[in-house]
Amino acid sequence: MPILLKDHDPELALRPGTTKSDIVKYLYQHPEWGYSPKDVTEALDIPRGTATTTLKRLYDDDYLGKTDDGYYHALGDRDDVRRYVSSLDQTHRLFGHHRDEETTPETPERRIGDGRTDEELDAELEALENEMDGSDE
Repeated sequence: MPILLKDHDPELALRPGTTKSDIVKYLYQHPEWGYSPKDVTEALDIPRGTATTTLKRLYDDDYLGKTDDGYYHALGDRDDVRRYVSSLDQTHRLFGHHRDEETTPETPERRIGDGRTDEELDAELEALENEMDGSDE
């Protein structure tokens, strides 16, 4: 069955928690910068060979751009990737602190929702769900 191209949002081959996802997230959170494989290695604490190979694959798959002198960067026209990174950030803001508390029980007591009201949390969750569904309600 044919698809209307202006509405088509290709499925991303990224899974949260993978090196590919971590690299994409890092570069798209800093779209004004270009990074060498060494820069990515140091920023994400991954082996240099892994960074180099993964960056090349992400470039070949059109997730990243690359300058003539070897610096990788976010692409301005990949709104689908930007939405993916945004959803990762929102998910971490909503649920990430629970994991942090489990790994560091000696931290001071934190209020659930970081002091936000139930209404604020519900609105943020609804916005995240709408973004994941692709609606702008």
